[in-house]
Amino acid sequence: MGLEAAVEATVQFLDKAVKPVMVAGPKLRVAKAGAAFTELADASGYAVATMPSAKGMVAETLPRFLGTYWGAVSTAFCAEIVESADAYVFAGPIFNDYSSVGYSFLLKKEKAVIVQPDRVTVGNGPAFGCVMMKDFLSELAKRVTKNTTAYENYKRIFVPDGEPPASEPGEPLRVNVLFKHVQKMLTGDSAVVAETGDSWFNCQKLKLPEGCGYEFQMQYGSIGWSVGALLGYAQGATDKRVIACIGDGSFQVTAQDVSTMLRCEQKSIIFLINNGGYTIEVEIHDGPYNVIKNWNYTGLVDAIHNGEGKCWTTKVTCEEELTAAIETATGEKQDCLCFIEVIAHKDDTSKELLEWGSRVSAANSRPPNPQ
Repeated sequence: MGLEAAVEATVQFLDKAVKPVMVAGPKLRVAKAGAAFTELADASGYAVATMPSAKGMVAETLPRFLGTYWGAVSTAFCAEIVESADAYVFAGPIFNDYSSVGYSFLLKKEKAVIVQPDRVTVGNGPAFGCVMMKDFLSELAKRVTKNTTAYENYKRIFVPDGEPPASEPGEPLRVNVLFKHVQKMLTGDSAVVAETGDSWFNCQKLKLPEGCGYEFQMQYGSIGWSVGALLGYAQGATDKRVIACIGDGSFQVTAQDVSTMLRCEQKSIIFLINNGGYTIEVEIHDGPYNVIKNWNYTGLVDAIHNGEGKCWTTKVTCEEELTAAIETATGEKQDCLCFIEVIAHKDDTSKELLEWGSRVSAANSRPPNPQ
């Protein structure tokens, strides 16, 4: 009865909307509701976006997929369509200072249907408890009226992304050029692990082919989590070649896990982005504590390797060296753990990090609310 009442209230709410949209949140995974979300996306005709920490949980090959909804640092044209909608279905969202870009979302509660793993809230109320997300989304798919208006509006305003400017021969490598080449490496047999930091924003822009895995951790903003996560993911997903993008500051926290990767004969590719510090922290709140002692990272991994197991390391400073390294890692060294140290300028950050850092900084430094 609770499920029926929740579906009935939601159908009435959505059928009044002119341009409704759907947004996937990270709790889709714990609710095991990814397939039900896709079912609703197909049946409803709504434009579909994902929150950053839900990337990879919904196929990016869906016919009406917009990209990542992340407020001011969303995929181009995605925030405009989501925030101008007159109704949005959020499935399993987590709203915090990071996911809301310093609480700067332009969303209104009265326009939202919030679907949590065991609860549905329609607008400012009513709320329905003991309703399972998977069941709710499947039942809603059978009742919802098809409405493709939001996606049609998106198509009218969409302009494709440009390519980064071509590199001059020997020009110091830019991070946007690195990720242009990472994009070309991805297949359905790949998985991406995006470390906390500027890799968040650069990996978020990757277009994932069908079946490509993706891991991204935003709950705590823990630097260093990805090295251990890469170890565990690669050990479980033996059918995938895992590509990890890790900053130098993050790597210094958990570098020793490379030892276990070698012992377990893993074949992942690690791009170690060496830009001399905690770049994300610089953009939130700069200070001398954001500069770190530089390591000889390839030398460290060679020392951990110590001639036992299969390991290949290299250091790249320009696009020609990068393309050669990727060719080797995906060719003759494809059965090795490949560690590619990428030398980048300390101020080479994505435009999204610059915007996000400013907004999060403003939110974090505001005076406490006495209420």
